[in-house]
Amino acid sequence: MPTSERVRLGTLDTWVLRPDGWTPADGVCVLLHGFGAPGDDLVALAEYVDAPARMAWAFPAALLELPGIYGEARAWWMIDLARFERAAAQGTLGDLIRDEPEGLAAARAAVLGMLDAVRTDLGVADDRVVLGGFSQGAMLSLDVILRSDRAFAAAILMSGSHLAADAWAPRLAGRAGLRVLISHGRQDPLLPFPISEGLVDRLVSAGLDVTWLPFDGAHSIPPQVLAAAGRLLGAALDR
Repeated sequence: MPTSERVRLGTLDTWVLRPDGWTPADGVCVLLHGFGAPGDDLVALAEYVDAPARMAWAFPAALLELPGIYGEARAWWMIDLARFERAAAQGTLGDLIRDEPEGLAAARAAVLGMLDAVRTDLGVADDRVVLGGFSQGAMLSLDVILRSDRAFAAAILMSGSHLAADAWAPRLAGRAGLRVLISHGRQDPLLPFPISEGLVDRLVSAGLDVTWLPFDGAHSIPPQVLAAAGRLLGAALDR
């Protein structure tokens, strides 16, 4: 059984799971949860992904605690739900891909600080880190990857979307060759499927090594995505 502990990495509380015999060279998968989820929302995935046996996991909790009905839920940045609903009603959701949400820069800085601690506190080299997440966590993961020069082993982007398009576009070619898994439900009611399709096209055109996994379903992580994530982790981190 892996050893599980909640630690502070940078400024983020993080659940870290390490199997017996783990060494930093075995690598780690860092997954960022989505908007409105508790900090430990994705921890259970470690039980269901057929990842390399000696790999570690890290699940940081987002910066912001959401008030009121959200309870223990957290967010990487606040979402303007009213603006999103207006865009959906007007058929202009595609325009939102150029948005840089207020709070994105702070969230990116927090994740980069957490990754610094993965390097210094856990001893894991940058190129033995797979970074990814679900929904808002997937978007933030790609933003971190594109706006830093840090080496990554691969990326796992589940049910995310495209944002900051003008800032991302000139940085895509710099990540040519990076292994990326992107999944999205065709019936996703929250983040439109066609926007994710368009992002895939842009990444492929820039030379990234993309595995595209559309599925019949909504805003979720179905078994076929877990299986694909396991295959990607094996390809990226198995020695």
